[in-house]
Amino acid sequence: MRIQQLEYLEKIAQTGSMNEAAKQLYISQPSLTQAIKELETEYQLQLFYRSKTGMTLTNEGREFINYTRGILDQVNLLNAKFKTETVRKQVFSVSAQHYAFVVHAFVELVKQLDVEEYEFTLRETLTENTLNDVQHFKSEIGIIYLNRFNEMVLKRLINEKELEFIPLFEAQPHVFVGRDNPLTQKKKLSLEDLTDYTYLSYEQGDTNSFYFSEEILSTMHYKKHIKISDRATIFNLMVGLDGYTISSGIISSELNDEKIVAIPLEVEDSMLLGYLKHKKIALSPMGREYIDLLKQHIRNYGFEVFDK
Repeated sequence: MRIQQLEYLEKIAQTGSMNEAAKQLYISQPSLTQAIKELETEYQLQLFYRSKTGMTLTNEGREFINYTRGILDQVNLLNAKFKTETVRKQVFSVSAQHYAFVVHAFVELVKQLDVEEYEFTLRETLTENTLNDVQHFKSEIGIIYLNRFNEMVLKRLINEKELEFIPLFEAQPHVFVGRDNPLTQKKKLSLEDLTDYTYLSYEQGDTNSFYFSEEILSTMHYKKHIKISDRATIFNLMVGLDGYTISSGIISSELNDEKIVAIPLEVEDSMLLGYLKHKKIALSPMGREYIDLLKQHIRNYGFEVFDK
């Protein structure tokens, strides 16, 4: 086994493509393929499933890479101490449903970095993608919510994908509207108050199941309904169309959310927000730092954080 092979393995797992990994490593694809085959032969296991859509780690591959990442981290420490001309790029990624507090903590993490090179990824994406990204190691952490309606289905999927859900905080549902919306005249809202307004929700792609919805009460009938793919657009439609969506109640004025207001919704339901991690891999120091910043930001908004 060579350290170079482990670096190749890491790059293929990150990109999900032998061709793309070869490009980023500046080597030929046959050379990369041969290096991985030698590694598989040496340890008598199959590291990847190979298909037309790309490369996916096998169960043995996931367990194997858990150990190799520890080796690469130790090599990085060794190089930092004794080989100053070699700098290993800091890598970290998060996938999440569309929440401002996720972005805010990510911003704070980047601001306090003290490294020469880094390659971070923040994916605001579909619920299913969030689970899959953590399962396949595209992201170290995923952020989703559970409630009485979706928890049975999502917990089953979380377990099948060998993931773990760690609760962060519980939030009562809030209606998000633009500051000039007539609904802002009320301190609390009922479902009847929303009848004549346009409901905005995040689309969930081909897996358009109610259980994957990012908004509670997804099975209700809405007279006016627009599906959106990104947070900037949903905010624009709140302002431009007096539309509304339902979420946790956290709005970040520091991230240009000052045009949006959160109003409590009177329903007997709540949202349990938390993070996903892979069962077989402990969080990296960067991952732990991100979770600490996430908790700090949540506390600043007056929520009680569940400390595991």
